[in-house]
Amino acid sequence: MDRAPLGISVFAPELRQTVALAAAADQAGIDVWTSELFNRTATVPLAVAAHVTSRVRIGSSVMYGVGRSPLMLAAEARDLDQLSGGRFVLGLGNGTRRMISDWHGLDPAAPALRMEELIPLLRRLFRLHLEPVIHSGRFYSVKVHPIADGAPPLREQVPIVTGGVSPRMIESAGRVADGFIGHPIMSADYLDAVVRPALQRGAAATGRALAEERFELAAMVLCSANDDERTARLDAASQLAFYGTVKSYDSAFDHHGFGAETTAIRTAFRAGDLDAMRAAVSDRMIDTLAIAGTPEDVAARLWARSAALDHLIVSGPTNGVPAERVEANLRGLIAVLGEDQYARTAIPG
Repeated sequence: MDRAPLGISVFAPELRQTVALAAAADQAGIDVWTSELFNRTATVPLAVAAHVTSRVRIGSSVMYGVGRSPLMLAAEARDLDQLSGGRFVLGLGNGTRRMISDWHGLDPAAPALRMEELIPLLRRLFRLHLEPVIHSGRFYSVKVHPIADGAPPLREQVPIVTGGVSPRMIESAGRVADGFIGHPIMSADYLDAVVRPALQRGAAATGRALAEERFELAAMVLCSANDDERTARLDAASQLAFYGTVKSYDSAFDHHGFGAETTAIRTAFRAGDLDAMRAAVSDRMIDTLAIAGTPEDVAARLWARSAALDHLIVSGPTNGVPAERVEANLRGLIAVLGEDQYARTAIPG
């Protein structure tokens, strides 16, 4: 069976863990990804990861497309690409509407249209050394001229992929991006039934033929590995309970018929009862949306998911999981999923 190139999200409670995991993944030939939250950037860990890796891709899965100006976002992407020797992939997402308004103080309306304006603008800013960029749109206004002695970027275009859960947000990737990263709550069925058709609708709207391009469909898969299978399942439930609090993810949860679970999770969340949140995650929810078990069992089930994808990204549970167990889970998976386990395909550019 053909296997997709493998990546791993090295997002961990402590930065030192993220860096150490990035180095271990590079040794195993596994691409390195990380993300950000209200208390963690993606750019700083990736800058360090660029120095402790030498051969795998590094990327954001995802970085917020809001909260930074397009100019600074393009500059950060160019710096990370240069630091990594052309190995960087810029993964963008807007977060939820509440994140856009409450965390970043911006208008949360039309997040898909915001992304569709941002990505073409970023591509123009990547070429700022060649010509001025003057843009006035609904969400962004930029007027900047290149400085005469400005150095050209390592690559004129950094690959841009996007994430999202709702069908309209997924369409944006088909319209303007170089690829799409599926959220961990997206099962193989959701990818086939919802994601692929949405990507094609987006592509059709802009006249693209994704099959003729190097468009990359990636998926993050929640993997919880432990020699004690009960602990592995509890950790997976903790992460799924966290995702279950987010109403913006209802399109995925409802697709799988998890309305009762999310209702119970949110009731427990409002009461501040973390144990009840985890208990509200059903066995069917774990088995549908995560892979939990011993490292060897997780690896075998993970490979079965990879054949229909261009790239597969392992994501470990972090919510409510002790820091040492977060790291142990990812290290164990790196050990069993390393390149000695399969013939690695060429890294896409």
